[in-house]
Amino acid sequence: MKRYALALDLVDDAIMIEEYDAHHQNVSAAIKQSITDAGITVMDIYRFGNRLFMIMEVDESFSFEKKDAMDAANPKVQVWEALMWKYQQAIPGAQAGEKWVMMNQIFEL
Repeated sequence: MKRYALALDLVDDAIMIEEYDAHHQNVSAAIKQSITDAGITVMDIYRFGNRLFMIMEVDESFSFEKKDAMDAANPKVQVWEALMWKYQQAIPGAQAGEKWVMMNQIFEL
């Protein structure tokens, strides 16, 4: 099993952050299925202020390229992603158009 850590910022607006949190309390079965179908076995998202941190654990079938292709072909995921982008903004240092940015592991116990 492989683990990835990614970061993203939200628009720094209390009402929008509250809405974003609320959306994540009611993620549809179709979106959850798209995540597990891609080989993601664990996905946890944490928030501090407007900074998000995501931990993903994946099986051997997972690749970011496969997940991107699956998402592009799934209209429900496209609607979800468009909605989420309303609340999200690129983290400092992200490439143009990049949402979640991979974090480098610097310590392990």
